[in-house]
Amino acid sequence: MLLFGFVAAIVLGGGSARADFTFGNPVNLGRVLNTAYGEAIDSISSDGLELYFNSTRSGGRGAYDLWVLKRASVEDDWGPAENLGPAVNSPSQEAGSSISADGLTLYFHSNRPGGYGDFDIWVTKRATKDDPWGQAVNMGPTINCSGSDGESWITQDGLELFFASSRSGGYGGYDIYVARRVTQDDPWGEAVNLGSVVNSAYNEQLLSLSPDGLLLLFCDNPFQGTPRSGGYGGADMWMARRASLSAPWQTPVNLGPQVNGPAPDAEPRISPDGRTLYFFSERGGIYDNWQAPILPVVDFNGDGVVDLKDFSKLAQYWGQDESSVDIGPMPWGDGIVDLKDLFVLSEYWLKEVTDPRLIAYWKLDETEGTIAHDSAGGYDGTLHGDPNWQPMGGRKAGALQFDGIDDHVSTSFVRDPAAGAFSVFAWVKGGAPGQVIISQTGGMNWLGADTPNGWIITELKASGRSGVPLRSQTVITDGNWHRIGFVRDGSNRILYVDDIEVKDTQTILVGSQGGLNIGAGSTLSAGSFWSGLIDDVRIYDRAVTPSN
Repeated sequence: MLLFGFVAAIVLGGGSARADFTFGNPVNLGRVLNTAYGEAIDSISSDGLELYFNSTRSGGRGAYDLWVLKRASVEDDWGPAENLGPAVNSPSQEAGSSISADGLTLYFHSNRPGGYGDFDIWVTKRATKDDPWGQAVNMGPTINCSGSDGESWITQDGLELFFASSRSGGYGGYDIYVARRVTQDDPWGEAVNLGSVVNSAYNEQLLSLSPDGLLLLFCDNPFQGTPRSGGYGGADMWMARRASLSAPWQTPVNLGPQVNGPAPDAEPRISPDGRTLYFFSERGGIYDNWQAPILPVVDFNGDGVVDLKDFSKLAQYWGQDESSVDIGPMPWGDGIVDLKDLFVLSEYWLKEVTDPRLIAYWKLDETEGTIAHDSAGGYDGTLHGDPNWQPMGGRKAGALQFDGIDDHVSTSFVRDPAAGAFSVFAWVKGGAPGQVIISQTGGMNWLGADTPNGWIITELKASGRSGVPLRSQTVITDGNWHRIGFVRDGSNRILYVDDIEVKDTQTILVGSQGGLNIGAGSTLSAGSFWSGLIDDVRIYDRAVTPSN
């Protein structure tokens, strides 16, 4: 793993263009690739049969060399590592290789003599996939500068070359640039900075693109200086989207704690089929390559199972460009809801699914005891007063009965309302005007019944005169079961009662670091305690689009 001479083995949400996706649990790639030499995956051929990486393992020509693993089919195991040979590798350092869609052109960076700066981008070609690579050629001063240029990535159509550069005129130490050409036979144009939406005062490096070119993945300052704010550790992986190949890049978002941890995580790569994220990470003091499945969010209404309710949501937007249900052919879709999306949905049909961005889930199905267990995170709740378990009385299995006097459940801190998109849902029955379903100690009442009507209300709001509660003119205290919820999608507040929604715009919500109260107001004041049943309380780290 190399970044312009710094060795990894020593140091190291904006709106969406397509559907939401999440990551499964990361798995170590094992000794097929990970050795004591600090290898890192550079790129994978479009047919999935060649994997290019850089390594200092024995048998090379210099500090870092380019190597390849090959296999006969995507079902087969990888064969032994092969050095790309003296036409590509030199006694200097070679890394950051990107293979073209036809498998005949390889871009990489090197600090060998004959360049224009510290590290330059070079290119090598071969006539067929069975031929050896030809002599590497420097890409010249149109691409390279007197500083460092590298980590290049060629798009599938061969018309855009993205790379990181330390050249002057940027926003930080290293920025991401793109050079374009009209056809593959034309010369490359001047490199253009991706601008302040993507680039920042921090370093943007170790980049790659998804196979369809709509996702730009990169890392923040993995080897030196200060990481980009809003991350989880010393180096994080980020993603920016664009709606089409000609659309501007949107604000980058962190790939999240499922793949980013307190230690460095870097060099994200997406498999050709769009189903796997590969990355380099320091975990337990060891630097290795990992993979995590990329999972489309097919549980559109967030009820934990893929069924007719989710199908009806997809059918509602059939033939349209609706990002919330556009899940195929890749997890982020292709701009139209059609049979490709239905095929993805069918893979999960009638299966229970666990959304990795479900950060807390109190089923309230216990039959006894003073603990309400959280089956998603580590936020077990403690019962206060004497709420009664109702093993057969819930909307989904059991529920918890509150007396309206002092019964409630308290938890530790789960979520800051000001931290971006999130959702909270619950099933409720009973209650009275003025009573609260979920609140945050030292903060706001998240969900409750307003006075005097018994309408659903949230007090989560912006500060100052512009911040006002949001209520829906739908009664929830009529003695029937209702699925109620609050969704923050980035700029809107949305209240749900069953299939009825009401929303407004609030740019920033007041934050809080307090724990949650289920069945009582934020100050535990008299009159705020819930008198009725609460069941199946869920909190998501994303905006959920529910249906009853």
